[in-house]
Amino acid sequence: MCGIVGLYLKNPKLKSKLGKMFKPMLIEMTNRGPDSTGVAVYRNPVKKAQTKFSLAHDNANYDWKKIDVGLEKALKCDCTITKIDSHCILVTTAKEAAVIAWLKAHHPGVRVVGTGHTIEIFKETGLPVEVYERFSLDEAQGTHIIGHTRMATESAVTTAGSHPFATGADLCLVHNGSLSNHNRLRESLRKEGMDFQTENDTEVAAAYMTSKLRGGATLKEALEDGLRDLDGFYTFLVGTADGFAVVRDPIACKHAVMAETDDWVAMATEYRAIAHLPGADTAKIWEPEPTIVYTWGGHA
Repeated sequence: MCGIVGLYLKNPKLKSKLGKMFKPMLIEMTNRGPDSTGVAVYRNPVKKAQTKFSLAHDNANYDWKKIDVGLEKALKCDCTITKIDSHCILVTTAKEAAVIAWLKAHHPGVRVVGTGHTIEIFKETGLPVEVYERFSLDEAQGTHIIGHTRMATESAVTTAGSHPFATGADLCLVHNGSLSNHNRLRESLRKEGMDFQTENDTEVAAAYMTSKLRGGATLKEALEDGLRDLDGFYTFLVGTADGFAVVRDPIACKHAVMAETDDWVAMATEYRAIAHLPGADTAKIWEPEPTIVYTWGGHA
C-alpha cells in the first residue's frame, strides 16, 4: 500500500521550518506503511568540487572514522564525516566513482544510499515517528523534502529495501504501486553496469531513470519513457536538486493528491497528510492526471 509525501518550499523564509512542517505529513501516512520509513532532505549544499554521500550500515555503532581516514589516505582527498545514528554524511573532494569502488573493496557492509551536492537520505525499519526522531529530522532546514512509509508486499522488510532509492546525482525516487516487469528490466540494466542492493521493484525504477539520464534524456523525458517501458501501476515522486516531479501511470489507480499555495507545493498519497500545513484550507488542491509529468522548482 505505502504512503508518499513531498514538500517543496516556495517561500525561502520557511526553510528553517522544513523539518517541523514535514513531520506531521509523514506520520499521517503511518497506517499506510508501518514497516519502514525513508526521507530525502535537500539542504546544506556543498562546494562544486565536493560530493556529498549518504552512507548507511546495519550496525548503528559502526566506526565511521575508518572511512574518513581510509579515503584520505587511499584517494589523496579531503573528507569530513558526520555520523547520524546508523547513517553518516560524507563530504569529499574525491570522485564519486572512485569512492564507491573503494567502499566496495574495503567496506562492503557500507551502503551508498545517496549522492549529490544537496541531497541527504535517511531510511530505517520502524514507524515514521521513530525513524524521524532517530535522525533528528525535526530540526531539518532546507528547500524541500520527500518521504515514504512502506508496507512491504513483494520483498523483505529491511533498511536497504526502504525508499527512497537514489537515481543519480541529487536524484531520488519513491514509489507507491507495483511493477510487473521489474525482473526482466533488472537483468537488462545489469548488462549496462547497474548494481542492485535489493529485490525491490522500486530500485529497478530508480536504475531505469539513471540509465535514461545517463543516455542524455531529461528527467521529464525519462519519466515519459517510463510510461511505455515500466509495466504496472504506480505513482512516482522523484526528487531533484531544485524540486520534485510527479507522474502516475495511465490507469492511475494509486492515490495521489497535490496542493499549492504562494508558500509551498505539497504532494501526498492522501489529503489528510497535507491538511496539517499552514494555509492548506485555502490551497489549490487537485488530483494529478494520468501520464502527465508535473514538476516544481526546476526542470531537470
